[in-house]
Amino acid sequence: MEPVLENEKKIELKKSKISNIKVEEFKDFLTVLPALAFFGVFIYYPLAQLFNISFTNWNLIKDSYKYVGLKNYQWLYNGSGKAELINSLRVTFIYTLSEVTITLVGGMLLALLFGKMTRKYAFMRSIVFMPKYVGMSTAAVVYAWILNGKYGILNYVLNIFGIPSVDWLTQQSTALIGVLFLTSWRVVGYAMIIYLSAMQGISRDYYEAASLDGATKVQELRYITIPLLSPTTLFLFVTTFIASMKVFQSIDVMTGGGPYESTNVMVYWIYNLAFVDFRVDRAAVTSILFFIILLVCTILTMKVSDKSVNYDS
Repeated sequence: MEPVLENEKKIELKKSKISNIKVEEFKDFLTVLPALAFFGVFIYYPLAQLFNISFTNWNLIKDSYKYVGLKNYQWLYNGSGKAELINSLRVTFIYTLSEVTITLVGGMLLALLFGKMTRKYAFMRSIVFMPKYVGMSTAAVVYAWILNGKYGILNYVLNIFGIPSVDWLTQQSTALIGVLFLTSWRVVGYAMIIYLSAMQGISRDYYEAASLDGATKVQELRYITIPLLSPTTLFLFVTTFIASMKVFQSIDVMTGGGPYESTNVMVYWIYNLAFVDFRVDRAAVTSILFFIILLVCTILTMKVSDKSVNYDS
């Protein structure tokens, strides 16, 4: 009888443990339920509605709409929207690659230049970082004046050195470069601070060992600093890539997508489709494609980083 009673006690003990685990899991679920509800209402439901709208002929001028199947997708991939899509994607990727390059290269160079922990260098770092606090719309208005073809201060300085004036924001060849002037001014300071904080976390033992082996400063930078900064570089690459793909305010204020759609990036095109042309259905289709592009690019970046990023520091 005793072995039977012991087995029953063990079974009851297991059941009580299982029930306690279930209770704890239910409590854990309750703690995350508000967050799930928030994401469901403000993210997943709008995404579902976006897909729903993409199958309609919703025009904001009209009071009603009906379902038209894949008509909007055909407009985007095989119709009149295809040429605009190709141009918008081209402009967006050129802008994005330029901003990412400026951020990573400029940020690292400035971090190396202002790396000394003294008051003078701290003051210079604060000057470089300060533009990050300036609102994008405000900065865009200022730069629109600086880059003005007739009265801009940049052309005035160029004329002093004998260089002819340039219509920065009204020429197809220079409009995107003009927007990138603003981008460079705002982003390099932030990247500098991120890189600088990461550099402070690299152990000095690496540099002392390299110095004993006769390594030069350039070799230390190439074989120690840059590899050990790869996690920081990945972070800046992903965040800058996503932010630059979604650029809107600077384009809206400085160029309005022109001239001749030379700065008509994806988000600005989607905005025009919805609130200028009043074609919400076409804006929904374009938004879905843009979301998929961002998702795929981010996933590919993370997969590549698993093989190339060094986390030893």
